[in-house]
Amino acid sequence: MKFDLNKLIAEATEVLTSNILPFWMEKMVDKEHGGFYGRITGEGELMPEAEKGAILNARILWTFSSAYRLLHRPEYLETATRAKRYLIDKFYDREFGGVYWSLNAQGEPLDTKKQIYALGFAIYGLSEYHRATGDEEALQVAISLFESIEAHSFDPVKNGYCEALSRSWEEIADMRLSAKDENERKTMNTHLHILEPYANLYRVWKDERLKKQLGNLIALFLDKILNTATGHLELFFDDDWRSKYHIISYGHDIEASWLLHEAALVLGDGSLLHSVEPMVEYIAAAADEGLQPDGSIIYETHLDKHHTDADRHWWVQAESVVGHANLYQYFGDEVMMQRALHCWQYIQQHLIDWEGGEWYWSIKADGTINRTDDKAGFWKCPYHNGRMCLELIERFSKKD
Repeated sequence: MKFDLNKLIAEATEVLTSNILPFWMEKMVDKEHGGFYGRITGEGELMPEAEKGAILNARILWTFSSAYRLLHRPEYLETATRAKRYLIDKFYDREFGGVYWSLNAQGEPLDTKKQIYALGFAIYGLSEYHRATGDEEALQVAISLFESIEAHSFDPVKNGYCEALSRSWEEIADMRLSAKDENERKTMNTHLHILEPYANLYRVWKDERLKKQLGNLIALFLDKILNTATGHLELFFDDDWRSKYHIISYGHDIEASWLLHEAALVLGDGSLLHSVEPMVEYIAAAADEGLQPDGSIIYETHLDKHHTDADRHWWVQAESVVGHANLYQYFGDEVMMQRALHCWQYIQQHLIDWEGGEWYWSIKADGTINRTDDKAGFWKCPYHNGRMCLELIERFSKKD
């Protein structure tokens, strides 16, 4: 089976450089208060007084740093540097370490809790900026955030990382990442987004403790988080790694399949990679239970509630393309590449806002566009879709 990878790369490059990145450079730069605005609604209305989230800023930093690393356009470096500066100058807590969860529109601390997920994304963005530029300040702040996670969040007795702490690293009652999450001490999502930045940091900082903890995170996914009977990832755990929820997140499954593989590849441990690779295929196969005839993947299923959310979220489709392309690249699975291309076709036909820029949050189960949720905001960032394009460019540009 022959795939036109040159056409795929050309399309991904066009969407990245003409649809995704210009939206953020032209519509989200806050020239009055610095950094980036906090929100544009699903109807395209700028909300200049919206709070500014650490996740959004860190993901902008990662995306534009990676885009500059691959495409070398000066405007991408300028935007990445703006994000780096704002993250270090405004979000970084110089007194206690870590990053604030959010700032007000003027750039003053608003929610000062230390959500470990946010520290992970700050490491991800800063390490990518260093990878793209060699900037030493970005690397040193990334390392300091690694030290904070290990000092305050890591559980040396029961293993794993707790969700959230107060500004000064004390226990807090509400550890939820968002209102839709369960209030549990350990979650798959936060562990996935510690694994991801630790792998990226290890690319540029070959520290032995980091190496050990990255290997430990991979083992946690295989031993604690993966349901070996189903191939799905369990999502919420108590302190003793007991899961009492039965929720399938198809997007997280396919995303985790390739991020786990990437982490093992970055570590370069042959025996660990040998253990991981069968699980990569197993988790991806479980994710494909959510695959639809139109090439898309639905959002999630609550087994206990007998409820399936069949909306097609932007980030799930983006991760589906990367996850399936990964199976073709490393395992030679041509059926998986067909699935990647089919999903990419769905994205182009339904999710991309060709006129207004960026992608819609989701396509509802009935096929209509979701304009209720943000076009840009606390959780709607250029990271999943931008990364999808960047991954395709980086993985396949040297191939026929």
